[in-house]
Amino acid sequence: MKKYNADKAAGKAVGPKPQPERPEPSNPDPMGMPSPSRRPSTPTVNFNGMIAPLLPLAIRGIIWYQGENNGSRGLEYRELFPRLIEDWRSQWQHASGATGADLPFLFVQLPGCGTDSTPVAEQGWPWLREAQLFTLKVPRTGMAITIDVGDPNNVHPADKLDVSRRLALLAKRLAYGENVVASGPLFHSFTIESGGKVRVRFTETGGGLTIGQQPWRAPGVKPFPQDKLIGFYIAGADHKWIEAGASIDGDSVIVASPQVPSPAAVRYGWANSPQCNLYNRKACLRRRFRTDDWAK
Repeated sequence: MKKYNADKAAGKAVGPKPQPERPEPSNPDPMGMPSPSRRPSTPTVNFNGMIAPLLPLAIRGIIWYQGENNGSRGLEYRELFPRLIEDWRSQWQHASGATGADLPFLFVQLPGCGTDSTPVAEQGWPWLREAQLFTLKVPRTGMAITIDVGDPNNVHPADKLDVSRRLALLAKRLAYGENVVASGPLFHSFTIESGGKVRVRFTETGGGLTIGQQPWRAPGVKPFPQDKLIGFYIAGADHKWIEAGASIDGDSVIVASPQVPSPAAVRYGWANSPQCNLYNRKACLRRRFRTDDWAK
């Protein structure tokens, strides 16, 4: 085929175009290009080309860096992502004889990105991040938070070092059994108290809750304030979100706003590119969360 193309480009006489020994299969996607090998989004193409050849190898775990193409499919992703993890573990179990069912699966949550000023988004990336958070229910999974090291103008932030450090902590704990703090504070429960206050309780406090700072900032991004917590919003039964004051009280955060005398729910970092600064003393950022189950 190379000689045929070279002769044709040089203006030489050529015979019939050589046919491949194995013709390419028809594309199962009628809207796509004729060749699935040139269309990575065609089902199974990426897996067969990039993952399947690795199955005979014995590995210690898997790291998945989530891309933004799924950003608008948060509800669907609640099922897709756990199924991917289950399938990959099963594939390794059968192919290599390794303990595939127990393979640690680490993944990176979507970073902050975009200039959307909506403080509490009704669609978009927060729902995908929540689906990633729900995936932690799958045994031996870990999630690295990257909201604070994102870039509002670039879906591929330049700071890879801090992402790697957070993944390394998760690997130490899940893959190598080391007793290290590898997570930011994790939402546990909430109660509504008198005076229109909501007490939000956390686990994984890593020595205590604190106001933290981004370890890296993209050009033009301002540092987090150090005199107050930010990123908390509160709503009553009317579902109208109001920015709330928040203060640390032991392993809890007290959230309140005079504009919401009868609070029903709290959300934190619920935006495409949120500003939020609750960390633990091991410098791990708190995962964004919501206390409600209101529909998207």
